[in-house]
Amino acid sequence: MAEPGEFARRAFLNGKLDLTEAEGLADLIDASTSAQRDQALALAGGRLRDQAQAWRNVILALQAQAEAGIDFSDEGDVPGNVWDGFAAEVRCLGDSMQAALADGRRGEILRNGFTVVLAGPPNAGKSSLMNALARRDVAIVSSIPGTTRDLIEVALDLEGIPVILVDTAGLREAGDEIELEGMRRTRARVSSADLVLWLEAPDQKGDISDLPDAPIVLIGTKSDLGLIESDTEQTLCLSARTGQGVDDLLALIAERARLALRPEEPALMSRERHRISVRDACEALGRIEEHMPVEVAAEELRLAARSLASMIGLVGPEDVLGEIFSRFCIGK
Repeated sequence: MAEPGEFARRAFLNGKLDLTEAEGLADLIDASTSAQRDQALALAGGRLRDQAQAWRNVILALQAQAEAGIDFSDEGDVPGNVWDGFAAEVRCLGDSMQAALADGRRGEILRNGFTVVLAGPPNAGKSSLMNALARRDVAIVSSIPGTTRDLIEVALDLEGIPVILVDTAGLREAGDEIELEGMRRTRARVSSADLVLWLEAPDQKGDISDLPDAPIVLIGTKSDLGLIESDTEQTLCLSARTGQGVDDLLALIAERARLALRPEEPALMSRERHRISVRDACEALGRIEEHMPVEVAAEELRLAARSLASMIGLVGPEDVLGEIFSRFCIGK
C-alpha cells in the first residue's frame, strides 16, 4: 500500500516536481477558501521555483565570473577585472530579494488565516459578537464578568479570504488566578494578531493604552441600549442582539484582510522555510564588498546559490562548471 504522500515524493525524486511545487500541492489539498486555492495553484504551478531559478541563474553567472578570474585569469576571453560591474549586479540582485521579503508575510498569513482578535473589558459583548459573526453559539454568554477565561477560535470564509476569529478574556485590573492567566493569554494573542477589534459598551469602558502594539479598530457594542458615549473615536456601533451593524463589521474585516493580503496577487512565499532560504541568500550577498578578495566573494555567492537551491530541492556544484565552460569557452 502507498504511504502518505508517496506519489508526490516519487514525483519529486524523479524530477517531476520540485519542493515548492510539492508544498503547493499540499496547500491545495488543505485549501478551504478560493484565495487559498489560488495561492496554492500558483505555488504548485512553479511560481516560486521560477523566481528562485532566475535569482540563482544570476548568482551562478556571477560565481562563474569570480571563479574564472581565480582559475583562468590567463585566458583571453576572461575579463581582466572581475569587479567590472560585479558589485552593481550583486546589489541589484540583493535589492530584488529584499523586495520579495518585504511583503508583510502575506503568503503565510493567507495560508494560515487572517487573525482577528476580539478584545475589551469584561461584559463588553465580545462573546455575543463572536456568536453573531460565526452565526452559531460557540462562546458562553453571561452577565457575570470574567466568564470567558480561555481563547476561543472560529474559522470564517469572508469573500474567499480565510479569517480566524478569536474571542478573549476581558481585560481589567483585578481577577482571580485563572482570570489573570486568561488576560495574559489575551495580551499575547493581541500582540500577534493581524487585526484587533477593541469593544466597549455604554456601561463598560476599558483602557486601550494597556494593549500591546497591534492594528486596532474601535467598536461600540450594545447599541440597542441607547446612545453610546465614548472618549474614543469608534469606527462603528453595533448590536449583537438585534444584528444591527454586524454585516458592516464583517465587510470591514473583509476589507482590512483584502488590503493586507492582496489575494488577487498570489504571494511568492507561503512558508517560513521559503523566507529563511531567501533571507540567508540575501545575507550572503550583503556580505560581498567591492574589491574584497575574489575568493571570499565566490564563497559568499556559493552560499547564496546553495540557499536558493535548498529551497527548491536542487544542490549541484556542477552547475558552476557548466556556466564557466558555456560562457568563457575555456579549454576550446
